[in-house]
Amino acid sequence: MSRRSPLTRRITALLGIAFLGIGLLASPSVVSASEDLHIEITKKGLGKEVVITQGTREWFMLIEVTPENSVVLRQEKEHDRYLVDESETHDRPMTPGEVDAAIADYVNSVKTRATKK
Repeated sequence: MSRRSPLTRRITALLGIAFLGIGLLASPSVVSASEDLHIEITKKGLGKEVVITQGTREWFMLIEVTPENSVVLRQEKEHDRYLVDESETHDRPMTPGEVDAAIADYVNSVKTRATKK
């Protein structure tokens, strides 16, 4: 039986932790809220996507970021009927902080509107 050096064991452990971290970052994060509100946030390139569902209602926001611009798409639907379907284009790329803030604001807005009904 060969013995591994302490350095080899450390490198193996660090690689294992790194691969676990990459796997967790690549998977979508799911957050549950009150009133059966299901929130799923997924990283999409330099941007993010959020899908929020509550029964037959669905809210969707996608922020696509390129080196030249940013596109924000918002949709809201009930059953198969779209209540909101809008997009906006910004002439510069959004920073990661701006993307996170926009997603957080959208989620909070949906939470507020969903609990009022």
